[in-house]
Amino acid sequence: MKLLIKGGRVIDPAGGLDKVSDLLIENGKIVALKKKISNKGAGAIEAKGKVVCPGLVDMHVHLREPGREDEETIETGTRSAAAGGFTSVACMANTTPVIDNQGTVEFIYSQARKTGAVNVYPIGSVTKGLRGEELSEIGELKHSGVVAISDDGEPVRNSEVMRRALEYAKMFDLPIISHCEDKDLSAEGVMNEGYSSTLLGLVGIPREAEEVMVARDISLAHLAGSHIHIAHISTAKSVQLVRQAKAGGIKVTCETAPHYFSLTDEAVRTFDTNTKMNPPLRTAGDVEAIKEGLKDGTIDVIATDHAPHTIVEKEVEYNLAPFGIIGLETALPLVLKAVEEGFLTLTDAIAKMSINPAKILGIGKGTLSVGADADVAIIDLSKERTVRPEEFQSKSRNSPFIGWKLKGVASTTIVGGKIVMKDGKFCP
Repeated sequence: MKLLIKGGRVIDPAGGLDKVSDLLIENGKIVALKKKISNKGAGAIEAKGKVVCPGLVDMHVHLREPGREDEETIETGTRSAAAGGFTSVACMANTTPVIDNQGTVEFIYSQARKTGAVNVYPIGSVTKGLRGEELSEIGELKHSGVVAISDDGEPVRNSEVMRRALEYAKMFDLPIISHCEDKDLSAEGVMNEGYSSTLLGLVGIPREAEEVMVARDISLAHLAGSHIHIAHISTAKSVQLVRQAKAGGIKVTCETAPHYFSLTDEAVRTFDTNTKMNPPLRTAGDVEAIKEGLKDGTIDVIATDHAPHTIVEKEVEYNLAPFGIIGLETALPLVLKAVEEGFLTLTDAIAKMSINPAKILGIGKGTLSVGADADVAIIDLSKERTVRPEEFQSKSRNSPFIGWKLKGVASTTIVGGKIVMKDGKFCP
């Protein structure tokens, strides 16, 4: 039950640590971290030249089970996570049935114990059936083990319902993760409204569809004195609104996803439906604002919004294709590319993918401190690979990064002291 990771560059943002060190794991916990540790009685992993960091935490994934197992399952989704260096994922409530009751929460935990490769934390819905009308039994959801509530995929349109949700969530110390979209403004839109949408003849989604809801939810969080977490922000104005709210002492955090700082709406010119997501890809100016928000700390978290769809669903006209892309297996190298570009330090990048989401969700992960759960990622910064769909662990293939040559991979993923993935191979 002992495992020694030798000679890696250990980066733990939670403890302000960045040094070459050995790390000893015993009985699923981190028990020692120092320059030289004897490997007597322990299996050893040589990590010289690699980064050893807390296992990554993705607070925004869609595992599709129950209901759409043709797109993804807890088994395939968590294998995809492990391949990307993630040791914990929080799954959104828009399953079938919706995660708005204790039974569905218990089902997800049960399936995760049976088939999951990493830790799975369910997110309950804000409203019953995601209909935006009647609050879910928030206390019951908290008691059954949800770590947040969200109607992601749908906004909570009614401001009074959202206000009451924030007040109840505060009582149970649960963050609300808000999908900020004014559906009347986004309407039948399929991409960002602007020059590219006009050129392509596609109906656009204005930035304001996101921004007016970001402003509303920040105002409601201020009114309720509650914590709001803004999901997948994509525009310059959204970043500005969050920055101003934080400066004013409002309890707001936010996330973005790698595609919002890696691609612009010009990618849609190929009519590849794998460039269709919600919110949509924005302009170069918005991308620069997202980068600045990451750099100055306005954006707390990088999440994937991993949203699997089948090939049949995506291989249709752009207007008819569903929104969403997978991201668990490409997120890390895309973030490392951001580090190379200089708007993120390696420590900040790891923090936004480990301790920051863990703190927001209150799950006690994202650190390598002695006594912590031994969830660890070992990263090879120099290894290059070309993104190939046949190599995905996910059940789906809907990625806009297919064919990209990316640098940096998770070479080993350890969950609870157990090696679950090493050099691209899964361990039983």
